[in-house]
Amino acid sequence: MPDISKEKALEYHKEGKIGIKVTKPCNTQYDLSLAYTPGVAYPCLEIHRDPHLSFEYTNRSNLIAVISDGTAVLGLGNIGPLAAKPVMEGKSVLFKKFANVDAVDIELDVHSIEEIVSVCKAIAPTFGGINLEDIAAPQCFEIERRLQEALDIPVFHDDQHGTAIITTAGLINVLELTGKKAEEIKIVVNGAGAAGLSCAKMYQRLGVKHIVVCDSKGVISTERNDLNSYKTEFAIHTEAKTLEDAIEGADMFLGLSVAGALTKEMVAKMAPEPIIFALANPTPEILPEEVKEVRNDAIIATGRSDYPNQTNNVLGFPFIFRGALDVRAKKITEGMKMAAARALADLAKEPVPNDVKVAYHNQNIVYGKEHIIPLPFNKEVLIWVASAVAKAAFEEGVARIDIYDDEAYKTHLRCIIYGCPDEEADQWKTKNI
Repeated sequence: MPDISKEKALEYHKEGKIGIKVTKPCNTQYDLSLAYTPGVAYPCLEIHRDPHLSFEYTNRSNLIAVISDGTAVLGLGNIGPLAAKPVMEGKSVLFKKFANVDAVDIELDVHSIEEIVSVCKAIAPTFGGINLEDIAAPQCFEIERRLQEALDIPVFHDDQHGTAIITTAGLINVLELTGKKAEEIKIVVNGAGAAGLSCAKMYQRLGVKHIVVCDSKGVISTERNDLNSYKTEFAIHTEAKTLEDAIEGADMFLGLSVAGALTKEMVAKMAPEPIIFALANPTPEILPEEVKEVRNDAIIATGRSDYPNQTNNVLGFPFIFRGALDVRAKKITEGMKMAAARALADLAKEPVPNDVKVAYHNQNIVYGKEHIIPLPFNKEVLIWVASAVAKAAFEEGVARIDIYDDEAYKTHLRCIIYGCPDEEADQWKTKNI
């Protein structure tokens, strides 16, 4: 992993990481008349007549708001909206770099559920979707729920669902590799924040029946009286009090907590072929080399790029929004999330492109215990995930388009990545939008 010095990082961030570009000519008096007055009146009147045309005559069809109040910034905590801005700018960079989605970062200096919901509702007409980011639990759950109910554009809290989607993809493939069945395994989730609880819910939808969730005080059980409503949903009757108690015989450990939370002694007590997703950043709950000291049958994933099976949310949110925007979806459904997870799982089984192998200095990347999810720089992720999400949106009736041609859309996505004649690139929009 490259050494990131403070000086290099600060130099990189000078004057920010994103900007605005003009997409139409504005070089002559005629261009100016089209761009502003009097020409601008025509699209205004068309949108006034039919609000849906805002997706056709403005940038709304490719514009996401990245919204945060800075209360739960990954690895940094509650640093406030202004200090969180570099992270939100970074998120906007990833949207553009990986899926050609324009994104604007919006940092809010308000923190109550009511205030954040009110602001998001007020600015929603500007955007085709809202990506909520780094908002503390449990407020984030209620904020997302209210916005999903109030708005007719996708609202997606990536801290919750991004991690759930990527780890579910990994779990699907690990179950296949080990021959284990979702309904028979025991999963221990350490960390009951936004990501941990969302992961547990998605594993349930996959068919997992035995999930033990732990927070900083221990196992979330029916005996505790200090649980909020979101944790209570996962309270179980058990004699286990601590993570060490819960891990006995577990098939999977999911860590979204702190460095060092999982010990080698705990790993030794897990079931055969244990699944260990230690995702605390920058230092995981246990390092892969520590696991290997006590188990040679474990399948390990971390959030770091210097180990195999990096679990990185960039595999999800850019492409999920790409697919949702392209069919003008009104929301992101549970079916769309699961479609994204299954697409990632399927892509991991495909031959890895040579440019990805070169980027990772590894010519031996093949589907197996050290490659259960695609790598972030695999360009094919755009095609597989965006098309899966778009298709699911259309089939579930949340898309605003009347016709969906899956092959034409995949061709369109392939053109974004690899280039093609303009008429071929435009075929999807001509037929479907």
